[in-house]
Amino acid sequence: MSMNHSPLESYRKQFLLYKNLGERTLSQLHPEDLLWRPNEESNSIAVIVHHLRGNMVSRWTDFLNSDGEKVWRNRDTEFIEDKPSAALVMEWWNEGWACLMQALAALGDEDLMRIVFIRNESMTVTDAIVRQIAHYASHVGQIIYIGKSIRNTEWKTLSIPRGGSATFNSSMDNK
Repeated sequence: MSMNHSPLESYRKQFLLYKNLGERTLSQLHPEDLLWRPNEESNSIAVIVHHLRGNMVSRWTDFLNSDGEKVWRNRDTEFIEDKPSAALVMEWWNEGWACLMQALAALGDEDLMRIVFIRNESMTVTDAIVRQIAHYASHVGQIIYIGKSIRNTEWKTLSIPRGGSATFNSSMDNK
């Protein structure tokens, strides 16, 4: 395997990793699970997905040419618990990720040191991408934690099962 690859390909793989983890979690849940929250101060998966969609569409629309916090975005409304349907939650999920992936596909390595803005803060394209990877990973982690809490013993692990490290490591050594 060649080690000469685009940093953009690495970033794309990281985004896809978190997208896949989120989707593997969402696929284990019932529609009503998307609205569950452990307490009044916590967000449901539906709210988290609504926020992710809002962030993604704002950040990645016209990414290189306009501030990532669009004037048309109303972030506060993303956190209102309005009991959307499971179909709408999935529509939000897909719309956000599609916007992100389309923007990434339009970038070239020559763009990585260009300056972009998020809330009037200047940063390189690389820094903006890394910022978003961290942001999305944290929210996908919340989705996973909520999903695992809901499914409990019916949860299908997304990684190495508990007690399975030796078996996994052995299988990797044999590759």
